[in-house]
Amino acid sequence: MPAVAITRNEHIERAVEEALGHLPVEPLVRGRLVAVKPNDTTASERDVSGVTQPDTLRAVLRYLGRFEPRELVVTGGSGAGETDQVFRVSGLMDVVEQEGATFFDHNRPPFTEVELEYDPERQVAGPQRTVMVNPRVLEYETLIALSQLKVHSTATVTLALKNIAMSFPAADYYGHPRASQQHEHHFFEDMHSFIAAMARRFPIDLAITVGHPAMVGMGPLGGHTAETGLVIASTDPLAADVVGARLLGFETQAVRHLWEAAQLGVGEADTAKLDFPAMGLDEAFQAFTSAVYGRPLSTGG
Repeated sequence: MPAVAITRNEHIERAVEEALGHLPVEPLVRGRLVAVKPNDTTASERDVSGVTQPDTLRAVLRYLGRFEPRELVVTGGSGAGETDQVFRVSGLMDVVEQEGATFFDHNRPPFTEVELEYDPERQVAGPQRTVMVNPRVLEYETLIALSQLKVHSTATVTLALKNIAMSFPAADYYGHPRASQQHEHHFFEDMHSFIAAMARRFPIDLAITVGHPAMVGMGPLGGHTAETGLVIASTDPLAADVVGARLLGFETQAVRHLWEAAQLGVGEADTAKLDFPAMGLDEAFQAFTSAVYGRPLSTGG
Protein backbone atom coordinates (compact mmCIF):
# COMPACT_ATOMS: atom_id res chain seq x y z
CA MET A 1 0.00 0.00 0.00
CA PRO A 2 1.72 3.23 -1.13
CA ALA A 3 2.31 5.78 1.60
CA VAL A 4 1.44 9.44 1.14
CA ALA A 5 2.80 11.58 3.97
CA ILE A 6 0.90 14.84 4.48
CA THR A 7 2.32 17.21 7.07
CA ARG A 8 1.68 20.78 8.11
CA ASN A 9 3.83 23.32 9.89
CA GLU A 10 4.14 27.10 9.66
CA HIS A 11 7.86 26.47 9.30
CA ILE A 12 7.97 24.73 5.94
CA GLU A 13 11.39 23.24 6.67
CA ARG A 14 9.91 21.26 9.55
CA ALA A 15 6.95 20.11 7.45
CA VAL A 16 9.35 18.87 4.74
CA GLU A 17 11.52 17.02 7.24
CA GLU A 18 8.55 15.40 8.93
CA ALA A 19 6.99 14.29 5.65
CA LEU A 20 10.20 12.79 4.30
CA GLY A 21 10.80 11.07 7.60
CA HIS A 22 7.81 8.83 6.91
CA LEU A 23 9.28 7.57 3.62
CA PRO A 24 12.19 5.27 2.64
CA VAL A 25 14.34 8.09 1.28
CA GLU A 26 17.81 6.76 2.06
CA PRO A 27 17.83 3.92 -0.53
CA LEU A 28 16.86 6.45 -3.19
CA VAL A 29 19.75 8.76 -2.33
CA ARG A 30 22.80 7.06 -0.88
CA GLY A 31 25.58 6.80 -3.46
CA ARG A 32 23.29 7.79 -6.31
CA LEU A 33 23.07 10.57 -8.88
CA VAL A 34 20.04 12.42 -7.55
CA ALA A 35 18.19 15.15 -9.43
CA VAL A 36 15.74 17.54 -7.79
CA LYS A 37 13.41 19.36 -10.19
CA PRO A 38 11.76 22.40 -8.55
CA ASN A 39 8.91 24.34 -10.08
CA ASP A 40 10.62 27.04 -12.13
CA THR A 41 8.02 28.17 -14.66
CA THR A 42 8.90 31.88 -14.42
CA ALA A 43 9.55 34.58 -11.84
CA SER A 44 10.09 38.32 -11.70
CA GLU A 45 11.22 40.88 -9.15
CA ARG A 46 7.55 41.55 -8.40
CA ASP A 47 6.19 38.01 -8.31
CA VAL A 48 7.88 34.77 -7.32
CA SER A 49 4.70 33.05 -6.10
CA GLY A 50 4.57 30.59 -9.01
CA VAL A 51 7.85 28.81 -8.29
CA THR A 52 9.35 26.70 -5.54
CA GLN A 53 10.46 28.91 -2.68
CA PRO A 54 14.12 29.03 -1.58
CA ASP A 55 13.42 27.75 1.94
CA THR A 56 11.59 24.75 0.50
CA LEU A 57 14.47 23.83 -1.79
CA ARG A 58 16.98 24.32 1.03
CA ALA A 59 15.04 21.99 3.32
CA VAL A 60 14.90 19.27 0.66
CA LEU A 61 18.59 19.53 -0.26
CA ARG A 62 19.67 19.40 3.39
CA TYR A 63 17.52 16.37 4.07
CA LEU A 64 18.85 14.53 1.04
CA GLY A 65 22.42 15.51 1.89
CA ARG A 66 22.25 13.41 5.07
CA PHE A 67 22.33 10.28 2.95
CA GLU A 68 25.46 11.17 0.95
CA PRO A 69 24.35 11.10 -2.68
CA ARG A 70 27.15 10.64 -5.21
CA GLU A 71 25.99 13.89 -6.80
CA LEU A 72 23.06 16.14 -5.98
CA VAL A 73 21.78 18.05 -9.01
CA VAL A 74 19.11 20.74 -9.10
CA THR A 75 17.82 20.34 -12.63
CA GLY A 76 15.81 23.13 -14.20
CA GLY A 77 14.00 23.84 -17.43
CA SER A 78 11.81 26.92 -17.38
CA GLY A 79 9.04 26.90 -19.94
CA ALA A 80 8.49 30.65 -20.04
CA GLY A 81 11.93 32.15 -19.50
CA GLU A 82 15.62 31.46 -19.15
CA THR A 83 16.16 28.94 -16.38
CA ASP A 84 19.22 30.53 -14.79
CA GLN A 85 17.48 33.90 -14.68
CA VAL A 86 14.42 32.40 -12.99
CA PHE A 87 16.69 30.73 -10.45
CA ARG A 88 18.55 34.00 -9.79
CA VAL A 89 15.46 36.20 -9.45
CA SER A 90 13.64 33.73 -7.21
CA GLY A 91 16.61 33.09 -4.92
CA LEU A 92 16.84 29.41 -5.85
CA MET A 93 20.33 29.80 -7.28
CA ASP A 94 21.62 31.14 -3.96
CA VAL A 95 20.37 27.98 -2.28
CA VAL A 96 21.95 25.71 -4.88
CA GLU A 97 25.31 27.40 -4.43
CA GLN A 98 25.14 27.63 -0.64
CA GLU A 99 24.17 23.98 -0.24
CA GLY A 100 26.89 22.71 -2.58
CA ALA A 101 24.53 21.21 -5.16
CA THR A 102 25.06 21.30 -8.92
CA PHE A 103 22.81 23.45 -11.11
CA PHE A 104 21.92 22.02 -14.52
CA ASP A 105 19.75 23.64 -17.18
CA HIS A 106 18.25 20.79 -19.20
CA ASN A 107 16.82 23.27 -21.71
CA ARG A 108 20.31 23.60 -23.22
CA PRO A 109 21.89 21.48 -25.98
CA PRO A 110 22.91 18.86 -26.84
CA PHE A 111 19.63 17.16 -27.69
CA THR A 112 18.62 13.57 -28.17
CA GLU A 113 15.31 12.15 -29.37
CA VAL A 114 13.37 9.88 -27.03
CA GLU A 115 10.35 7.82 -28.03
CA LEU A 116 7.13 8.01 -26.03
CA GLU A 117 4.95 4.94 -25.65
CA TYR A 118 1.18 5.05 -25.58
CA ASP A 119 -1.35 2.34 -24.93
CA PRO A 120 -3.97 2.19 -27.71
CA GLU A 121 -5.67 -0.82 -26.09
CA ARG A 122 -6.60 1.43 -23.19
CA GLN A 123 -7.47 4.28 -25.53
CA VAL A 124 -4.65 6.37 -24.17
CA ALA A 125 -3.05 8.18 -27.06
CA GLY A 126 -1.66 11.51 -28.15
CA PRO A 127 -0.09 13.18 -31.14
CA GLN A 128 3.42 13.64 -29.68
CA ARG A 129 5.32 10.41 -30.32
CA THR A 130 8.88 11.55 -29.59
CA VAL A 131 10.48 14.31 -27.54
CA MET A 132 13.84 16.07 -27.71
CA VAL A 133 15.63 16.25 -24.37
CA ASN A 134 19.09 16.94 -23.03
CA PRO A 135 20.70 13.48 -22.62
CA ARG A 136 21.77 14.39 -19.08
CA VAL A 137 18.21 13.76 -17.89
CA LEU A 138 18.55 10.14 -18.99
CA GLU A 139 21.45 9.68 -16.57
CA TYR A 140 19.60 10.61 -13.37
CA GLU A 141 19.39 7.59 -11.08
CA THR A 142 16.83 9.18 -8.77
CA LEU A 143 14.40 11.83 -9.96
CA ILE A 144 12.65 14.00 -7.39
CA ALA A 145 9.81 16.32 -8.42
CA LEU A 146 9.57 19.31 -6.07
CA SER A 147 6.33 21.01 -6.97
CA GLN A 148 3.98 23.75 -5.89
CA LEU A 149 0.36 22.97 -5.05
CA LYS A 150 -1.40 24.87 -7.86
CA VAL A 151 -4.26 24.77 -10.31
CA HIS A 152 -3.53 25.08 -14.02
CA SER A 153 -5.78 26.56 -16.69
CA THR A 154 -5.04 23.75 -19.19
CA ALA A 155 -3.71 20.79 -17.20
CA THR A 156 -6.25 21.37 -14.36
CA VAL A 157 -3.50 20.91 -11.76
CA THR A 158 0.25 21.37 -11.97
CA LEU A 159 1.82 18.90 -9.59
CA ALA A 160 4.63 16.32 -9.82
CA LEU A 161 3.75 14.68 -13.14
CA LYS A 162 3.31 17.96 -14.98
CA ASN A 163 6.38 19.46 -13.31
CA ILE A 164 8.55 16.91 -15.10
CA ALA A 165 6.56 16.37 -18.29
CA MET A 166 6.39 20.00 -19.37
CA SER A 167 9.96 20.81 -18.33
CA PHE A 168 12.06 18.02 -19.83
CA PRO A 169 11.28 18.93 -23.49
CA ALA A 170 14.29 21.14 -24.28
CA ALA A 171 13.16 24.73 -24.70
CA ASP A 172 16.33 25.69 -26.57
CA TYR A 173 15.11 23.26 -29.23
CA TYR A 174 11.38 23.90 -29.15
CA GLY A 175 11.49 27.62 -28.32
CA HIS A 176 11.02 30.01 -25.38
CA PRO A 177 8.17 29.66 -24.61
CA ARG A 178 7.67 26.18 -26.02
CA ALA A 179 4.41 27.28 -27.61
CA SER A 180 6.45 29.44 -30.00
CA GLN A 181 7.13 26.29 -32.09
CA GLN A 182 10.76 26.93 -33.03
CA HIS A 183 10.57 23.24 -33.99
CA GLU A 184 7.19 21.63 -34.57
CA HIS A 185 5.59 19.82 -31.67
CA HIS A 186 2.14 18.85 -30.41
CA PHE A 187 2.49 19.23 -26.64
CA PHE A 188 -0.57 21.42 -26.29
CA GLU A 189 -2.91 19.58 -28.66
CA ASP A 190 -3.39 16.85 -26.07
CA MET A 191 -1.42 17.97 -23.04
CA HIS A 192 -2.99 15.41 -20.74
CA SER A 193 -1.97 12.39 -22.83
CA PHE A 194 1.48 13.88 -23.26
CA ILE A 195 1.92 14.29 -19.49
CA ALA A 196 0.79 10.71 -18.88
CA ALA A 197 3.18 9.34 -21.51
CA MET A 198 6.06 11.40 -20.12
CA ALA A 199 5.29 10.11 -16.63
CA ARG A 200 5.74 6.56 -17.85
CA ARG A 201 8.91 7.34 -19.84
CA PHE A 202 10.55 9.47 -17.12
CA PRO A 203 9.46 7.85 -13.85
CA ILE A 204 9.57 10.02 -10.75
CA ASP A 205 11.08 8.32 -7.71
CA LEU A 206 9.92 10.82 -5.10
CA ALA A 207 7.24 13.48 -5.32
CA ILE A 208 7.25 16.40 -2.90
CA THR A 209 4.45 18.92 -3.33
CA VAL A 210 4.34 22.03 -1.17
CA GLY A 211 1.56 24.52 -0.51
CA HIS A 212 4.00 27.31 0.28
CA PRO A 213 2.23 29.06 -1.23
CA ALA A 214 -0.68 27.20 -2.78
CA MET A 215 -2.44 28.80 -5.77
CA VAL A 216 -6.13 28.59 -6.68
CA GLY A 217 -8.57 30.46 -8.88
CA MET A 218 -6.25 30.48 -11.85
CA GLY A 219 -2.78 29.22 -12.58
CA PRO A 220 0.00 28.39 -13.02
CA LEU A 221 0.56 32.13 -12.57
CA GLY A 222 -1.52 35.05 -11.39
CA GLY A 223 -3.92 33.15 -9.17
CA HIS A 224 -4.89 33.64 -5.56
CA THR A 225 -2.09 32.45 -3.28
CA ALA A 226 -2.31 31.34 0.32
CA GLU A 227 0.16 29.94 2.82
CA THR A 228 -1.01 26.50 3.91
CA GLY A 229 2.14 25.02 5.44
CA LEU A 230 1.21 21.70 3.84
CA VAL A 231 3.62 19.18 2.34
CA ILE A 232 2.59 16.07 0.40
CA ALA A 233 5.30 13.45 -0.19
CA SER A 234 5.30 9.97 -1.66
CA THR A 235 7.48 7.55 -3.57
CA ASP A 236 4.37 6.99 -5.72
CA PRO A 237 4.12 10.22 -7.73
CA LEU A 238 0.66 9.48 -9.06
CA ALA A 239 -0.65 8.90 -5.55
CA ALA A 240 0.88 12.20 -4.44
CA ASP A 241 -0.72 14.01 -7.38
CA VAL A 242 -4.10 12.40 -6.74
CA VAL A 243 -3.95 13.65 -3.15
CA GLY A 244 -2.82 17.12 -4.27
CA ALA A 245 -5.69 17.24 -6.76
CA ARG A 246 -8.16 16.27 -4.03
CA LEU A 247 -6.97 19.15 -1.86
CA LEU A 248 -7.52 21.49 -4.83
CA GLY A 249 -11.04 20.08 -5.23
CA PHE A 250 -10.64 17.54 -8.04
CA GLU A 251 -11.28 13.82 -8.14
CA THR A 252 -8.93 11.72 -10.26
CA GLN A 253 -11.31 11.53 -13.21
CA ALA A 254 -11.52 15.33 -13.27
CA VAL A 255 -7.79 15.51 -14.07
CA ARG A 256 -7.42 13.50 -17.25
CA HIS A 257 -3.64 13.12 -17.17
CA LEU A 258 -3.92 11.53 -13.73
CA TRP A 259 -6.61 9.15 -14.95
CA GLU A 260 -4.56 8.25 -18.03
CA ALA A 261 -1.39 7.80 -15.97
CA ALA A 262 -3.30 5.31 -13.82
CA GLN A 263 -4.30 3.39 -16.97
CA LEU A 264 -0.63 3.30 -17.97
CA GLY A 265 0.36 1.81 -14.61
CA VAL A 266 2.31 4.83 -13.39
CA GLY A 267 1.03 4.47 -9.84
CA GLU A 268 -1.96 4.14 -7.52
CA ALA A 269 -4.92 6.47 -8.06
CA ASP A 270 -7.39 5.00 -5.55
CA THR A 271 -7.15 6.92 -2.28
CA ALA A 272 -8.77 4.00 -0.47
CA LYS A 273 -5.64 1.99 -1.28
CA LEU A 274 -3.22 4.56 0.13
CA ASP A 275 -1.62 4.69 3.56
CA PHE A 276 -1.53 8.07 5.29
CA PRO A 277 1.11 7.82 8.04
CA ALA A 278 0.79 11.46 9.10
CA MET A 279 -2.30 13.60 8.41
CA GLY A 280 -5.36 11.90 6.95
CA LEU A 281 -6.86 13.12 3.70
CA ASP A 282 -9.93 14.74 5.24
CA GLU A 283 -7.85 16.43 7.95
CA ALA A 284 -5.53 17.80 5.28
CA PHE A 285 -8.48 18.98 3.18
CA GLN A 286 -9.91 20.84 6.15
CA ALA A 287 -6.53 22.45 6.84
CA PHE A 288 -6.13 23.42 3.18
CA THR A 289 -9.61 24.90 2.81
CA SER A 290 -9.31 26.78 6.09
CA ALA A 291 -6.10 28.41 4.89
CA VAL A 292 -7.31 29.16 1.37
CA TYR A 293 -11.04 29.86 1.77
CA GLY A 294 -11.28 30.88 5.41
CA ARG A 295 -13.39 27.94 6.55
CA PRO A 296 -12.86 24.18 6.74
CA LEU A 297 -14.61 21.97 4.21
CA SER A 298 -14.82 18.19 4.36
CA THR A 299 -14.20 15.54 1.73
CA GLY A 300 -16.91 13.48 3.37
CA GLY A 301 -14.36 10.73 4.00
